[in-house]
Amino acid sequence: MVRREGEALFDVVAGFCHSQVLMALVQLQIFDALMLRPETAGALARKCAVPDDRMAVLLRAGVALKLLKKKRGDRFAMTSRGAALVGVPGLTQMIIHHDVFYRDLADPVAFFRGEVETELADFWPYVFGGEMDPQVAANYSDLMAQSQILVAEDTLKTVSFKGTKTLMDVGGGTGAFLEAAGRKHKELELKLFDLPQVAPAARERFAMAGMSARSEVISGSFRLDAIPHGADTLSLVRVLYDHSDDTVRQLLQNCYEALPNNGQLVISEPMSGGDKPQRATDVYFALYTMAMRTGRTRSAAEIAALCTEAGFSEIRIFAPRRPFVTSCLSAKKL
Repeated sequence: MVRREGEALFDVVAGFCHSQVLMALVQLQIFDALMLRPETAGALARKCAVPDDRMAVLLRAGVALKLLKKKRGDRFAMTSRGAALVGVPGLTQMIIHHDVFYRDLADPVAFFRGEVETELADFWPYVFGGEMDPQVAANYSDLMAQSQILVAEDTLKTVSFKGTKTLMDVGGGTGAFLEAAGRKHKELELKLFDLPQVAPAARERFAMAGMSARSEVISGSFRLDAIPHGADTLSLVRVLYDHSDDTVRQLLQNCYEALPNNGQLVISEPMSGGDKPQRATDVYFALYTMAMRTGRTRSAAEIAALCTEAGFSEIRIFAPRRPFVTSCLSAKKL
């Protein structure tokens, strides 16, 4: 038992090095190079302008983490895990932007004391509302759209939209979730509501998907404006955990008022394990939302209680397919 627990503790201690090895492999585009063919350490060193001996250390670390494998002729190739990393939409972009998060955690004691003016909050400026630089808005929208693909997949497999005529995605960004919903449910009318710096890009997405005739994009701030009426289902996809309890309470109340009787609210985002903490949500997402300085990772039970407070009933909490991607709950306005 001592040996087993000692190994587990060392794995936690060494986790920082593991993440930095992954970051280096991604930033140096090692996976992209190996997608073409296996390469020797020397060839990769020359391609990446890294000294031979240091590239050898990096590649061996990649093998130890089961991201790479050694082949005959001293060549390196990707494992299925490494290939999955390349194939998961948005994952590479998410890893690259973590350099900001790592700097925020450089002094963990100061971080937990609330003494760090985190950079991550500036990376996602939309959470504070107000104006947003167009280039910042474009970068944010692209990253959100890429990472939304898996979230949309799990949400649409988990929650039933049977009987829904019009779906409005509140805080829907550039429409990645609505596009996925529209492809699965051909009869759905689609509405998107988000900031004026972000939402208009959804029109191009809907046009390319052939959904312009059944989609509408409405610009506004759910923190400052009323939620538009006209939809019998509202979705909040990765929205609540970006915001404070006060903002969430007001948002849920506004959603309740915007829905007709028998209308449905769908919430999808990573959720805390509550009384049974989870590695993905109670370590990674809990710290991530703390670094954003505006929200927090809530359990499904906490979100359900906030929905009840807003007037919703028939709240259903679904078993998550992949907690590190998203968890879902639905609620009704009766």
